[in-house]
Amino acid sequence: MLISDIRHKTLKQQLSNQGLPFRVGPFNVSLKTAVPTVLRHIETLYPHSETLDNNAFIDFYVAVNQVAGLRHWLKPQVVFSFDGYKPFKPLPLEQASAAFEWGLNWCIASASHQYLIIHSAVVEKNGQGLILPGSPGSGKSTLCAALVHRGWRLLSDEMVLLSVADGMIYPIPRPVSLKNQSIEIIKEFAQEAIFGERVEGTTKGDIEHMCASQDSIQRLSIAINARHLVFPHYQSGCKTEVVPLSKGKAAMNLIENAFNFNILGAVGFNMISDLVNSLECYDFFYPNLHQALDGIELITSAKQQD
Repeated sequence: MLISDIRHKTLKQQLSNQGLPFRVGPFNVSLKTAVPTVLRHIETLYPHSETLDNNAFIDFYVAVNQVAGLRHWLKPQVVFSFDGYKPFKPLPLEQASAAFEWGLNWCIASASHQYLIIHSAVVEKNGQGLILPGSPGSGKSTLCAALVHRGWRLLSDEMVLLSVADGMIYPIPRPVSLKNQSIEIIKEFAQEAIFGERVEGTTKGDIEHMCASQDSIQRLSIAINARHLVFPHYQSGCKTEVVPLSKGKAAMNLIENAFNFNILGAVGFNMISDLVNSLECYDFFYPNLHQALDGIELITSAKQQD
């Protein structure tokens, strides 16, 4: 059964009482919450996700609860918890849906060392994986969101899950997080896109999440190999430029973006080395979204590969 198959009242009761178990990429998550904005977030942005029966193994038991006491009424706040542990300070009630997404990111990055986890978007088209790491302001999420509305399959907006066991990249398609001016850029570019509610005034600015496509969710069990590694650099008014990147520099940049490289040690180093040696690596500078998309098509075209 999919989340979209559950009636609103039933979903609300399940989330509030025993929790809702559902699949997120290779993980099984059980979410418990009575916060209305989180309920709407799940209904709007996870409709294609598969629910699980009560006997399923759960990787992450998480909750988003309103803080009790005076805080329940005076400047109400919410707190994210994982197996009862609260890794973050409370956030304003209005940021509850963002707290769920950020908290789930933390759970995966902190406890999933069967993967080398790299902070990056990753998409796929015609069997070719494209890895897009990016620092804040690089345009990674905006570019990722646009690509998935140009026929690319979303594996993740946030993280590459590179398997220690087989070296494949495993999908974890979730809502794409867009910030500030990127929200309106993508809404204009992809008018068919489905968005959740705006979360204002976070430490990252204003945020809206874009729903992952049904096709991406249906193919979440299909792992890929990557062909291209592109470090996007948005610079207003700059010239579009594709600069080949040495394997050594590409490896160092990936290490800087890896959440658990130090934990995996030599295994992580060898995985990074094997990955970059299999990729075509570039720095990519662009002044706007349309030129960015044209540049990505050039980089990944058969002509460019030859």
